[in-house]
Amino acid sequence: MHIRDLPYSDPGDPDVRSGPRLLLWLGRNQIRGQLKSLFWGLVHQCSVAGYPLTVGLAVQAVVDRSGGRLALAGALTALLGVLTAVGDAMIHRAAVTNWITAAARIQQLLSRKTAELGSLLTRRVAAGEVVAVSTGDVEKIGWFVEALSRFLAAATILVVISVGLVLYLPSLGVLVAIAMPFLALSVLPLLPRATRRADVQREKGGRATELASDTVAGLRVLRGIGGEDLFLDRYRRASQEVREAAVHSARMWSLISAVQVLLPGLLLLALVVHGASLVRDGRIEVGQLVMVYSTVTLALFPLRSFEEIAMAYSFSRPSAQRAVRVLSLSRNTRPATVDTVPSGDLYDPVTGLLAPQGRFTAVVCGDPDEAGRLAERLGGHAQPEAPDTDAPEPPSVLLGGVPLDELEPGAARTAVLVQDKDPVLLSGTLRELLDVPSSGKVEAAAALSAAQCDDVLAALAQASPERDCEPLDTRITERGRSLSGGQRQRLALARSLLTDPDTLVLDEPTSAVDSHTEARVAAGVKDLRADRTTVVFSSSPLLLDLADRVALVHGGTVVAVGTHRELLRTEERYRAVVTRETDDEVEPAAAPEHGEPAAAPQEIEERA
Repeated sequence: MHIRDLPYSDPGDPDVRSGPRLLLWLGRNQIRGQLKSLFWGLVHQCSVAGYPLTVGLAVQAVVDRSGGRLALAGALTALLGVLTAVGDAMIHRAAVTNWITAAARIQQLLSRKTAELGSLLTRRVAAGEVVAVSTGDVEKIGWFVEALSRFLAAATILVVISVGLVLYLPSLGVLVAIAMPFLALSVLPLLPRATRRADVQREKGGRATELASDTVAGLRVLRGIGGEDLFLDRYRRASQEVREAAVHSARMWSLISAVQVLLPGLLLLALVVHGASLVRDGRIEVGQLVMVYSTVTLALFPLRSFEEIAMAYSFSRPSAQRAVRVLSLSRNTRPATVDTVPSGDLYDPVTGLLAPQGRFTAVVCGDPDEAGRLAERLGGHAQPEAPDTDAPEPPSVLLGGVPLDELEPGAARTAVLVQDKDPVLLSGTLRELLDVPSSGKVEAAAALSAAQCDDVLAALAQASPERDCEPLDTRITERGRSLSGGQRQRLALARSLLTDPDTLVLDEPTSAVDSHTEARVAAGVKDLRADRTTVVFSSSPLLLDLADRVALVHGGTVVAVGTHRELLRTEERYRAVVTRETDDEVEPAAAPEHGEPAAAPQEIEERA
């Protein structure tokens, strides 16, 4: 896999049983890149390890006054120089490719999971943790994948050096062969404590990130109530805890680095003392001592790879575990069996809600949370698991008699589009915001006009630093924070109208606008969506009066169906929600007697 070939056509199905298994799965899926990095790592390490041999030959040639062997040593040194340069360049290229491709694979898996879960993701995982996984954790996982092949190359060359020295000069090679495993494994007792401290640091950093995300998201509200200083103090304390944890962790890693310097230094000291005594006794030559010393000195660099792989694994393991927590989430839906996009009435067997095809249906719920859950259910979005895992799954919403959970996710989104009560506007120009998949039957100007966005366009044009700037080319800040709540809501509505799905579900689309604008928006939506199925969750009389039919949902069931004015006259519970009456003002006779079942949806339809 080359960087130019990204993104992956299919990132694969990850092993999400644990963090280490995810890392192993990544390594297996990049085996070609790992082998390439291992090969060039061996070329580089072997060429570097060959320098002491040529130096020893050169020194001994000078001692013996042999010009031929000196020339041979010079030629070998030049050859090793070329191999070192080529190997160093290629190992860096292969390692960075492994890093980037591994990070890109995780990013694609996270993006796919985010699209699959939708709004369920932030209900199960904190938003700050999702941000941490998709940014810092992805880099740490890529670091381990990149460092793995270089570590294998370093370990291989250490074995080659130890065996070679034993065969070449047993009197010194045995000492080196015994010391090398001890030096490589000397940091293992310190790793558990270093890992625990690193985990604490990342945990505190994740909490600080969550706090910062929540503060930024609610900054407008905080300023309104004067709570900036309170949250600033909280974030300051959280950031200081992160700093203290980072210093605490760095002390352990600095101790590991110190051990990696001290013990090899002691080995070199012992090697020089023992080697000098052997030269003095005439048992070895000076060139042999120089060669062994130089070889061991250069072997200390591959030893650093043991420290690096330990750090990379210690940092990547919890990062991979956090990624697993996100990637292991699922919607718990059945496999898709229908490829075509159905059409027809939208019906929910659980509540009895029916939205006839081509009509404007309004739904009134006394509980806003219940309305939000029902809106997502109408779009085929999975609901959070119930505490009782043994409870049977509720039947799926039907579109034209076809269960939505039997459709491919793309087909389901094409058939039914749900706009929740807090839609998100991404940063970019307004033209980019409206560049969404659509049927092509609705123009952008018509969608903006129906959503009453004329004043929004004028405000964007005035806010632009350039003269004669088209409103569609004006940039919108992240989440549209430069706009008012009503302006953001109307732009999001225009985007949904432009998409022009067969069935459009809107949850409180006019809750942030004044009554005059609300009436015009309701009329514009009804005109633009003529002969298209539209379901609106709202308790606004201005919007309800324009609906073809209104359904009242109470206690998770449709209890009344009719027009707005009919329900005002005949249904006290409806009147209590729409006119904001208190419970004392609602006649007790409106509710069924204890033990008396509510009217069935079929009976409601007949009365309507």
